[in-house]
Amino acid sequence: MQHAVGSPLPPPHQSGNGWSPAAQHPGPHHPGTHQGPAPHQGPAPHQGPAPHQGSAPVPPPPTAPGFTPPGTPPGTPSGPVPPAPPHAHVPPAPETTGHVPLPPGGPVGMPSAPPATAVPDPATTTLAVLLIGPAGAGKTSVAKYWADHRRVPTAHISLDDVREWVRSGFADPQSGWNDNSEAQYRLARRTCGFAARNFLANGISCILDDAVFPDRPVVGLGGWKRHVGPGLLPVVLLPGLEIVLERNAERTGNRRLTDEEVARIHGRMAGWYGSGLPIIDNSQLDVPQTAQILDDVLARSIASPPKW
Repeated sequence: MQHAVGSPLPPPHQSGNGWSPAAQHPGPHHPGTHQGPAPHQGPAPHQGPAPHQGSAPVPPPPTAPGFTPPGTPPGTPSGPVPPAPPHAHVPPAPETTGHVPLPPGGPVGMPSAPPATAVPDPATTTLAVLLIGPAGAGKTSVAKYWADHRRVPTAHISLDDVREWVRSGFADPQSGWNDNSEAQYRLARRTCGFAARNFLANGISCILDDAVFPDRPVVGLGGWKRHVGPGLLPVVLLPGLEIVLERNAERTGNRRLTDEEVARIHGRMAGWYGSGLPIIDNSQLDVPQTAQILDDVLARSIASPPKW
């Protein structure tokens, strides 16, 4: 058996072995002295037994109170080392998707008017558009086509699609207008508004479609203004009654209304004439032609926003 004399030999270099260089060589450093493990050159001189490298280091013996080990810098407190303070509270990271931060959605401001010499191009401008019209006016078809053919990212947010998220307990106004159907419509409009604000805050234009009545300004147009912001550009799509009846007859499911209901809605939509909002009569226009007219109307609205 050999006996330990001096410092223990350093263990072989391994990753994750828990050793630190300072613990391996507590003595002073001498220039030119080899600090790492020497290559094998035969039996080493008798220096006492090397501790088993697989075992934990032996802790130093306890010291008496007031005793300062040799070589300790002046002013170093003696006695047991106090425990490390607990980790400071780390605030939660902001909401992100992967590593891409998402700006929060806020009310959409009025679009800035271009210089008088410039012609605004709605195809390359981030916009929030509300397409208004009766059932059968072609709002959904025009909105989808317009969003699909823009040169900038654009989302189509359909009120009817959001309403149909309700699978159990869906309140169909055809079965009678009541507080439940009113609440579901208002909830769907608010949900569409929140979605539009989030898209717009991240540089994606939006077009929404809804049958907004002019005789209900607080719930209809005023509600959309509150949900999205004053920068929302409303445009009315209002073909003739005969065209609306023909298109409604091609519908299926709960989106098809009775002829009486279609005529009643169309009559109420006539109140938009004289309101100051731009109106497109697409009775003799197909979907691409109507989308082109919509671009022209939006260009004028950007240059001179309608008052509503």
